[in-house]
Amino acid sequence: MKQLGFIVFPDFNLLDFAGPLTAFDTVSRDLPAPLYQCHALSVEGGLITSTPGVQVMTQPIATGLEFDTLIIAGGRGVTAAMNNTALLDFLRDQHQRGKRVTSVCSGAFILAATGLLDQQRVTTHWSQAQRLQQRFPAVKVDQDRIFIQQDRLWTSAGITAGIDLALAMIEQDNGAELAARTARQLVVYQRRAGGQSQFSVLQELDPTSNRVRAALTYAREHLAQPLSVSDLADAACLSLRQFGRLFRSETGQTPAKIIEQLRVEAARERIESGHGTLEAIARQVGFNDPERMRRAFIRLTGEPPQGIRRRAQR
Repeated sequence: MKQLGFIVFPDFNLLDFAGPLTAFDTVSRDLPAPLYQCHALSVEGGLITSTPGVQVMTQPIATGLEFDTLIIAGGRGVTAAMNNTALLDFLRDQHQRGKRVTSVCSGAFILAATGLLDQQRVTTHWSQAQRLQQRFPAVKVDQDRIFIQQDRLWTSAGITAGIDLALAMIEQDNGAELAARTARQLVVYQRRAGGQSQFSVLQELDPTSNRVRAALTYAREHLAQPLSVSDLADAACLSLRQFGRLFRSETGQTPAKIIEQLRVEAARERIESGHGTLEAIARQVGFNDPERMRRAFIRLTGEPPQGIRRRAQR
């Protein structure tokens, strides 16, 4: 049974802690014996108050237990925590002992403060990425990732990405089948690719009009089909003229450009997951041929699909 230590501190983000904790607890459901034993840790031990005010009873980091993995939560209290010498020394020592040391969201600041992330590719919540890079210039911050593994150092993006991180570690420890079953129990994606963007086209657009939302959702669900402006207007229950005016005011872009972005996003998810040839993926998302898809990728991402697949495989 693997021992997991969840490191928290005053004013930590509760979901950074509870999300991966629940994943590791759920994996053993219906098994004859638990695969993981989870421990909440803090520097001094005792009750630690999260940002919402919920308190968690913790053991001191100098508990004497041997941990296989340490998971550092993020939250508003990271600034004080990243200056705690005892905590930083503990993390360095655990890493030197061959342990897996990981962070969720802004917990990357604490891990970076140990020096262990120097010259390593890392990620964090998109809103904190620039600050992390400025504070620790030796760290290579990539804000466009759900999680990044660098040997025994793992970092993840904001909040719910901690669940992705946990599922990836469960898969590494126990295989894809058990990780998939855990994901189903949690009602989350079985595996968002580690290279997947933290953002989505629909999330970034976030139109206020329900009619435009309906049109965008229709487009996202029918990418393999030819999509005309008339199709989107029908989905929005508007005339062509009304739809064109409203769509432009809500998104600032033409429907054709948005559909291209949606197709690139959907194709990228498939490319990074390693499922299907580029020819098949191009057909599945409506590009119809790989060359058309390649041009769209270069225009929107700056690199061809082949480069993205090679990086994901590495």
